[in-house]
Amino acid sequence: MRLYGITGWKNSGKTTLMERLVTEITGRGLTVSTVKHAHHSFDVDHPGKDSHRHRVAGASQVLLSSRNRWALMSELRGAEEPPLAELLARLDPVDLVLVEGYKRDRHPKVEAHRTATGQPLIAREDDTIRAVASDAAPEGLAVPVLPLDDTRAIAEFILAEVGL
Repeated sequence: MRLYGITGWKNSGKTTLMERLVTEITGRGLTVSTVKHAHHSFDVDHPGKDSHRHRVAGASQVLLSSRNRWALMSELRGAEEPPLAELLARLDPVDLVLVEGYKRDRHPKVEAHRTATGQPLIAREDDTIRAVASDAAPEGLAVPVLPLDDTRAIAEFILAEVGL
């Protein structure tokens, strides 16, 4: 599987860009999966539902299935968060995995950047960033700058990078 990341500071447009890229790339007939890193606690389950009750009772894993989808939830119960490589090994094969977050991991990335955040460009210090997708035209970068709203150009850049 080919892997490419979208990174950036909070409110830089990462999730919106990911959504647009998935639509653009799958629209070209390629298969895409995504991995999203959350820095906070999250829950995909709801208190009172059977699957939630199973987890609260102490189940290590709960698999919930219907005719439309299935989800496997694994409780860490104090164990270390698995590294990205271990999580990727659990995915079904696809043409491309887009990863949101994981800014410290060493896979290639596009940095989403909005000037309104006031945050510095990560690309100035991180050689895993191969391009910046920005709403401005930052100067002095060693990587290409793409318009943040030009999904097609960003998708073409990523697909060329991974050889698709």
